[in-house]
Amino acid sequence: MARLPKNPLIPTRGGVSPSCIALPTHQPVPWSTLLDFLSDRLPAVQRASWHQRMASGDVLRETGEPLRPDAPFVPGTRVYYYRALENEPVVPFMESVVFRDDLLLVVDKPHFLPVTPGGRYVQQSLLVRLKNRLGIDTLSPIHRIDRETAGLVVFSLWPQHRDAYQALFRERAVCKVYEAIAPHDPASVWPVVRRSRIVEEEGAFFRMGEADGEPNSETHIDVLERRGDWARYRLEPLTGKRHQLRVHMNALGLPIAGDQFYPRVLRGPDAAEDYSDPLQLLARELGFNDPITGEQRRFRSALTLHWPPFRPALRAP
Repeated sequence: MARLPKNPLIPTRGGVSPSCIALPTHQPVPWSTLLDFLSDRLPAVQRASWHQRMASGDVLRETGEPLRPDAPFVPGTRVYYYRALENEPVVPFMESVVFRDDLLLVVDKPHFLPVTPGGRYVQQSLLVRLKNRLGIDTLSPIHRIDRETAGLVVFSLWPQHRDAYQALFRERAVCKVYEAIAPHDPASVWPVVRRSRIVEEEGAFFRMGEADGEPNSETHIDVLERRGDWARYRLEPLTGKRHQLRVHMNALGLPIAGDQFYPRVLRGPDAAEDYSDPLQLLARELGFNDPITGEQRRFRSALTLHWPPFRPALRAP
């Protein structure tokens, strides 16, 4: 689906860009008021909360004027609203700026912080935090890393340049280097290349797994350092499938330290976080030829991983 163009009459609030919904035109119309429609079609927000948002001026028509709780349902129009969460959990770790110029912002994201709003997190997302902190409403990430992963995230400062930078990731023109701490298997020979087909696990939307069929993922893996039963690994993904590095390491019988999903689910996506046991996976380096300036860009994270204090239990791949 094509992205709707930004409406200049609907500003960002608190670092959060407005969401837009187009009112259907089918007949007969089962809703007499906009409040009826929102309560019916967006039930994740209770009717009382929609009423409060409309009374507070947080639901707007295309011209930027507030839509009050008694506003009629008008087929074919667009309505804008601002996402807000009650009791949003606070992620107790701060991001840090690695690099900034007139085109790009590069940031070290901490563990547990999502890059963009979603699910339980709106204000506690990297994008919204940075918009509020730096006052750059045009900021946009040009790639993603998992909420559980720490390390480098690159943002475009200008909408007109965003697609050129995102194309680098789509076309696999970015050198990506990760580091991870996982068990050391003295019987393994390094480096290795893991190629496999990664698909979403049936019945578990938040987990991925390897399946038979043509490979759609590839990771180059080598050992950088060993400490007892643990090792620090260098991971170079050539593809960007969801959870690729976690799935590939787990498939080798070397699940990454702190992983709550692999090899078994220790804590589901809706469970309370254990901030004392982060996933030991770090987006360490990014490199690419800048499509706007032509210069070679290379960024390195200032974060470090932490060696676990206990002996891991190796699992056969």
